[in-house]
Amino acid sequence: MPRFANLFAGILFGSVGLAAFVYGKKSANWKPMAIGAVLMVYPYFIEATWLVYVIGVALSALIFIWRD
Repeated sequence: MPRFANLFAGILFGSVGLAAFVYGKKSANWKPMAIGAVLMVYPYFIEATWLVYVIGVALSALIFIWRD
């Protein structure tokens, strides 16, 4: 059974990933689409709570670093 913190992180970063994916699709930019897809999927494969948050924050920051 996943912890509440993992569920919250999955919902949080999944929402950010969905927004990035939709933005990338509308602007025809593959970078936000790819990062958004990864943000939506990766919490399913990682069990360590701290690692979920670290990767999520890093990928979310990467969206803003790679913007055009």
